[in-house]
Amino acid sequence: MPRKIAKRQRLSRYRPFGFSPFAQYVAHLTSYNNVKHKISNGLQEKILPNPSGSGVLNQTPGGGKNNLHSDSSDEEEFEGTTVQADFEFFDPKPDDFHGVKLLLQTYLDDKQWDLSGFVDLILGQPSVGTVVKIADDEDEGIYSVISALNLGRYKESKCIAELKNVLLKACQDPNVHAKLSSLLEEQSKDAGLLVSQRVANLPPQLLPPLYGALFDEISWATEDEPTEELRKSFCFKSYLVVTKIYKHKNADKKGVPRKSIDDAIIYVKPEEEIFHELSSWSFTFPVHSQLVRDNELKDYRMSGLVMAVEASRISKFQSQLQSLIDDNS
Repeated sequence: MPRKIAKRQRLSRYRPFGFSPFAQYVAHLTSYNNVKHKISNGLQEKILPNPSGSGVLNQTPGGGKNNLHSDSSDEEEFEGTTVQADFEFFDPKPDDFHGVKLLLQTYLDDKQWDLSGFVDLILGQPSVGTVVKIADDEDEGIYSVISALNLGRYKESKCIAELKNVLLKACQDPNVHAKLSSLLEEQSKDAGLLVSQRVANLPPQLLPPLYGALFDEISWATEDEPTEELRKSFCFKSYLVVTKIYKHKNADKKGVPRKSIDDAIIYVKPEEEIFHELSSWSFTFPVHSQLVRDNELKDYRMSGLVMAVEASRISKFQSQLQSLIDDNS
């Protein structure tokens, strides 16, 4: 099977990225508010992603390859941050367990479920999936994880059974509920759960190669896996995406024109607006974790978002994602 080649990208300057100035602000705020600085001997130490799945790239001052320089004020820090880092893509391995689990801590909001088993499934499938680390980082911190799990192949796993129950209970639209149920049951052998989580300010330039690597590996797996059963398990016809967004409190109220609300939905991850636009169906549901308390977000509520995207639309997704990154670089 083709070996995954480690890819490196250096960023000399990175600014938060989004679909509007307000979305950029949200991306920064989500990241900044989830950072806890550790002070030791007067030096600011590097910190790993926190359990919310958000964080910043931060390094001990002085000459290192991955440096973050900040001015005094929060706003100036946001505008003037310089990050230099070599990122590498790796196959998931068992030693990545704790880092991946931290990133996925609130994947299903605050629900009690078999998250450890879910992480084990991701790490047990190294042929399809990627983790992102900083080159030569002794701690081997995980800054992103992406994978696709066949819902039919793993239907007997406790974590997948619990995930199905959470999503079915969360969906209140009868028409969408029927489609969701069908995807999770009758169509499950052809459905991939697309899992993608990362620190909030991972450079967006990494997104096209990160998703490109995933879909390349899925394609290779349909030919290179050792058994016919495994090869067929990667012949996805659709993908299920579970994520979170910020939704305006009046977005769903009757009598309030959608167009009258600027930024009715704020996408924490820019690529998920593309997924949403390309999805065949979707639904949102209220969540309780990761609430950002700030005046700028007083009219917004964090919501869960579940989307079904046909595999035939992935090439369009990749094209639009590349264009989005190019246009905002």
